Amino acid sequence: MLKERIATAIVLLGGLLAALFVLPTQQFAIPVAAIVWLASIEWAGLAGFGRAGKYAYAAVNTLAFSTVVWGFQALDPARREVAMIFAPSAFFWFAVVPYWLARGSIPGSSALAVLAGIVVVVPAGLAMVSLHSIGPQILLLLLAFVWIADIAAYFVGRAIGRHKLAPRISPGKTWEGAAGALVATSIYAIICMMALPQISVTVGSGFWGVCLFVAVLLCALSIIGDLFESLVKRQAGVKDSGTLLPGHGGVLDRIDSITSTLPVAALLFYVISGRE
Repeated sequence: MLKERIATAIVLLGGLLAALFVLPTQQFAIPVAAIVWLASIEWAGLAGFGRAGKYAYAAVNTLAFSTVVWGFQALDPARREVAMIFAPSAFFWFAVVPYWLARGSIPGSSALAVLAGIVVVVPAGLAMVSLHSIGPQILLLLLAFVWIADIAAYFVGRAIGRHKLAPRISPGKTWEGAAGALVATSIYAIICMMALPQISVTVGSGFWGVCLFVAVLLCALSIIGDLFESLVKRQAGVKDSGTLLPGHGGVLDRIDSITSTLPVAALLFYVISGRE
């Protein structure tokens, strides 16, 4: 299982790096659209859709993604539409999801499940495209941030984890693991800021305070995204969102933390940089 997991991770990382640095943004959006399609199929399955319903739902989500990317072309981070796209996503992750996590379940309305899936999957894909337009290296740094949070939480939690973070939702996650993720990502953010002094020019005064605040915020969101998918899977009675990725489960299992962090990161970049 471990060898299978490592092999899959290597293939995925190689494909990601090739797409990030070889393809221009408009072409990079093509593999992102494929991710939106696959993740939407898995979400529909978790929501209890039949075969036809899953593909119809994925088609709607992918059409919405494609319309914004190639129709309206509203993802340039200098345009005001970016805030209009990602602000509702930020509200969802900051207000709605914590409420559902606190109550330990998602209301059973099928219409609500449909809307939640759209908000989870589509803005994440749009954020990938928007951040790629800023620079492939920026998107990669943010993805690495999420991976570091996941890895640190896992290993610290296994080593010293004693206090359960959300026992009804994901018994394996601990407060110690969350603290480890916070420390690791804060250190990573400081290193990135020191290595990329041009970012300090964009942020301006209060640079380090802003840096650490954003790191804490995004780390917390990565954990919330992970917990939310665990809640959805638990409510659906399954261990993984799918079986497409050997050793990893489904696409949603790999992008759960990304769905919550990247849309907010795209919104924060617009706000901090003061673009209009």
